[in-house]
Amino acid sequence: MTAADPDVDTFTRPYWDAAAEGRLLLRHCAACDRTHHYPREFCPHCWSEDVRWEPASGRATLYTWSVVHRNDLPPFGERVPYVAAVVDLAEGPRMMTEIVDVPEVDLRIGMELRVAFRAEGEMTVPVFTGGGA
Repeated sequence: MTAADPDVDTFTRPYWDAAAEGRLLLRHCAACDRTHHYPREFCPHCWSEDVRWEPASGRATLYTWSVVHRNDLPPFGERVPYVAAVVDLAEGPRMMTEIVDVPEVDLRIGMELRVAFRAEGEMTVPVFTGGGA
């Protein structure tokens, strides 16, 4: 485990277990019928605690990105340059992520993306790549 690894606890374990299986989970509120990300035990829209894990479609569109050429924090320094991005998930929330296997010259705001998963030591993290799911 490195300093960049996410904290996995009882609450977030389903998210990380699903990622290890190649599935993206989001939190959905039964009270206001809205989906949110990052995972929280309550709805950030209406504060209800009636939230549950639901599978995401894996589809997203590119909202914004930046090519990172320098990062001194492990393990990111070994990956430069890489594309840090914010995507709009089909279910509504925005998610910070990384774009992989898409040349920088091909990146466009609004382009269709699909989730992919990358092993990071003992963790598997969601990233996004070109082409809608």
